[in-house]
Amino acid sequence: MTVEQILGHLIEQHTENPDGNEESMCRLLHKELTIRHADKVETTLVPRTKTKCSNAYVFATFGKPELLINAHIDTVPANSGWTRDPWKPVITEDKVIGLGATDTKGAIAAILIALEAVTPHNTGILFSGDEENGTTCIKSFVNSPQIKGIQRAIVCEPTNRYAGSSHRGISAYHANLSGKGGHSSNADYMQKPISTLSHLAIELDNLGQKYLTQDSGNAQGICMNIAALDGGVAFNVVPDEGTLTWSIRPPHSFKYNAFNQKVESIIKNVNPDILLTCFLNNPPFSTMHLQEFEKTIGSHVLGFVPLEFWTEAAIISEAEVNAIVIGPGNIAQAHSADEWISRKDLQWAVDLFIDIFKSTHK
Repeated sequence: MTVEQILGHLIEQHTENPDGNEESMCRLLHKELTIRHADKVETTLVPRTKTKCSNAYVFATFGKPELLINAHIDTVPANSGWTRDPWKPVITEDKVIGLGATDTKGAIAAILIALEAVTPHNTGILFSGDEENGTTCIKSFVNSPQIKGIQRAIVCEPTNRYAGSSHRGISAYHANLSGKGGHSSNADYMQKPISTLSHLAIELDNLGQKYLTQDSGNAQGICMNIAALDGGVAFNVVPDEGTLTWSIRPPHSFKYNAFNQKVESIIKNVNPDILLTCFLNNPPFSTMHLQEFEKTIGSHVLGFVPLEFWTEAAIISEAEVNAIVIGPGNIAQAHSADEWISRKDLQWAVDLFIDIFKSTHK
């Protein structure tokens, strides 16, 4: 089969997160990796917290892996605006259209085609689920004995023929304030969670603005985002509680301890009864030794750049693995209606992975 035909078959697999069938996709990829002469192929199920299905990943080894190639098998749910069935691939003269075509089933198809041309040496191929929601699979992998011996990793995301050598982290928070609600005729003398949390939102936004003037290398600011203020049932009822949701995207050099102290001070001044919870804490990422990748992929890429989006390379990097982010397609097509990837990009990726696999024999 051609790379376009393999991609079409992958698109047909319903792996939308959180309700898709990652286990079925891994069974398919288990077979594909086995017939491409992997020494060992293992499929691992990772329990989900909200549904009966499991997340899953498949890991194939060729020798004793020192290099890891990773791409995620899950997609986001189909966005509104699709003009065709998202799971029925369309191959045109210049592109392949379908959910996950660029993010990142195109990379998986290219890897499978490259494996037909070259059997790598001391390489692991990891196709993992739950990238779009909870990162449970990649965390399960890096906490398992399977990570042992791996020194370098190439994480596939649509990078438009560039290589991503760094990106911001993302941390998200809930600030909750409870009180004794009641009739709004007594509002002047009652705890008002929504009003108090509004003050907190303004102070947090002001804090974010201050970071714009601080030197953080390639990235300025922390992308402070006041995302939501929830609570209340009616205009004439003082609510019992309110919740402010906010997030930041800090650069790699970010000083979390100093930032947390500033937030704690702000909360103390606004209302010390506010309860702060961090419900997401994905770390920033930076390639540790760029020169190791310049030799193998430098001739294929337009340059090494910071990325605007978060990737699971950050989690792999935390395991002391030198990582880079690269893959076919453009992030502008990811998560969009009528998602597509160009056929030229697919062939570029095939050539890239063939050269990467050849380099493992040197």
